Amino acid sequence: MAFIVENNLTVSFADYDDVESRDQRLLESNESLTDDVVEPLLERATERILSKMRSTAWWQEYYQKQSGASISSTADIPSLDSAKIKSRQADFTDLCVYTAFAEYIMPLVADFGVEDSAERNKISFYENKAEHLFNELVRAGDWYDFDDDDTIESLEKQPGKINIKRIR
Repeated sequence: MAFIVENNLTVSFADYDDVESRDQRLLESNESLTDDVVEPLLERATERILSKMRSTAWWQEYYQKQSGASISSTADIPSLDSAKIKSRQADFTDLCVYTAFAEYIMPLVADFGVEDSAERNKISFYENKAEHLFNELVRAGDWYDFDDDDTIESLEKQPGKINIKRIR
């Protein structure tokens, strides 16, 4: 469970072993899901997580508060620097695995012709796990080292709020 870093950039929050430890039977029963297939999907999941995090109201407020910059539009707000995620890295690894399963890995093997297939149920399961953990991380707001001094001071912690959506 370590971030995969290349050229001082975090390319993935998880690796093949993290996926295998979560659902080894799936990988064994689908021989096409090799590390060469899964690793790029984990990179895409990491990019997706960072993109979703960038679009949260929490990050926009946090960035403005920490940088003191005045922002005229949300397009002016930069992405998170994944190298500054100093705490709760295991949670980011889990989030990456859940996101990869829900959005990329399970759709490769799912039978969408059968309404109640096990794979479609697993997609829903991993979507829920990913959403719950993502919201938990935003609510905590205690894992980002904005000034990059390897210590997350009290002033760098900012709990977020999540607007719960009711679906009918």
